[in-house]
Amino acid sequence: MSWFSRVRNSLPFAAKRETADTLWLKCKSCEEMIFLQEYQDNQSVCPRCEHHGRIGARTRFEALFDQDSWEILDSPAAKEDPLKFRDSKRYTDRIKAARSANEFPDALTNARGTIDNQNAVIGVQDFAFMGGSMGMAVGNAFVAGTEAAIATKSAYILFTAAGGARMQEGILSLMQMPRATVAIQRMKAAGLPYIVVLTDPTTGGVTASYAMLGDVQIAEPGALIGFAGQRVIEQTIREKLPEGFQRAEYLLEHGMIDMVVHRHKMREQLSHIIDYTLAPKAVA
Repeated sequence: MSWFSRVRNSLPFAAKRETADTLWLKCKSCEEMIFLQEYQDNQSVCPRCEHHGRIGARTRFEALFDQDSWEILDSPAAKEDPLKFRDSKRYTDRIKAARSANEFPDALTNARGTIDNQNAVIGVQDFAFMGGSMGMAVGNAFVAGTEAAIATKSAYILFTAAGGARMQEGILSLMQMPRATVAIQRMKAAGLPYIVVLTDPTTGGVTASYAMLGDVQIAEPGALIGFAGQRVIEQTIREKLPEGFQRAEYLLEHGMIDMVVHRHKMREQLSHIIDYTLAPKAVA
């Protein structure tokens, strides 16, 4: 070992991963370096350009529900590998890896609580879990969320984030689209609001089903929302797509959604919507 290596190893230098990688974050939009704690305290919104980063279920619940008012809801179990699917890895191995890296057992998690003392059930799709993909477990969780809302006469608020249906479950994943549609119809029959908040990204079969069937359609700023990818669309129609195509603001301008709401104002806006849609009907 050289004298330089001996001196370097004896000095109390912190490993690089313990400093830059954990204390700072580079914004994906403006590419500015942000102090990580500041970013997290700001609900993963860039304090420089207002870019909305992706956040998980627990962070959403803590930001939206009244303090100490909420609880995680269990979802019915689903068969994990019905098709014995394998590509470069076994599907069961992919699920195990996703579960080891995430807090909850699948991509959609429900919780029940209050927002400004009004009952609500919130479901959150987490893109960090296999791209938020829709499989049988997600379908079960969605149905369970609507049933919990009906049982408590509450609104069901769903935050979507997904790349589409889960390919490893084939046709069984696509069957979750009509299942979710039937569950939404039960919400409507019960006279309860189904509110959708589209977050970045919401694409594929999720967009083609429950993501666009809300009584009120909200989106976070800059969220990517669409069915097919932009490159596929351009190659199909052989035209250049307009600037901002498939972004939340473009969809609002063209009547596809009702409003774009900043993450910091989401709780207040949802409270107003719940209050309005669940207000007692006037007696004739």
